[in-house]
Amino acid sequence: MSAVIAARDVRKTYGDGETAVAALRGVSLTVRPGEYVAIMGASGSGKSTFMHILGCLDVPTAGRYLIDGVDVGRLDERRLALIRNRKIGFVFQTFNLIPRMSALANVELPLAYGGVPSSVRRRRALAALDLVGLSDRKDHEPNRLSGGQQQRVAIARALVTAPTLLLADEPTGNLDSRATAELLDVFDRLHQAGRTIVLITHEQDVARRTGRVIRLVDGRIAEEDHHSSP
Repeated sequence: MSAVIAARDVRKTYGDGETAVAALRGVSLTVRPGEYVAIMGASGSGKSTFMHILGCLDVPTAGRYLIDGVDVGRLDERRLALIRNRKIGFVFQTFNLIPRMSALANVELPLAYGGVPSSVRRRRALAALDLVGLSDRKDHEPNRLSGGQQQRVAIARALVTAPTLLLADEPTGNLDSRATAELLDVFDRLHQAGRTIVLITHEQDVARRTGRVIRLVDGRIAEEDHHSSP
């Protein structure tokens, strides 16, 4: 079974000459199907840069990155966009929901952009909302949902395209402790159902819920910890 993520000696440098800044200094990481991984690091550690590369929002200066066996470095912008749309489900700290659209319509959006027929879109969006426990809120606009519920809608939207990888960047950053616990329960269920999840976080309690923690320091992997997730 091929790796979902295969990063090999990935390096990223911004600028040239004396002003060059090395954000990543040779990071290698393999993530297998069904793994639940946290990437941690202080500000300036390189974790945001690495997240952008994993999400195909940026490309390495050197080294190789393959997602689902596809070498990202060989793709033009059009094909990169296809990878982002079809293979990666993004969840961000800010929920990025459209204010005057219902939860169901927000979840349907990626399928609408992909030209999926409306009846199929609705069925798949309802199934995604059910996965995150919000099918009873399908007609609610974001302003009628709590922060935790909005983030769960964002997760449903990320899942609706059946991506290879769920990539979550500080998904609990704007949530209180109760909403955080509910959101992490959703991630636990998704992991138990076989989803591959990579979560960027600075919170130890959040990272502890995963099966593997990668710590970045100064653009390198400084520590890797395997443990049993719930």
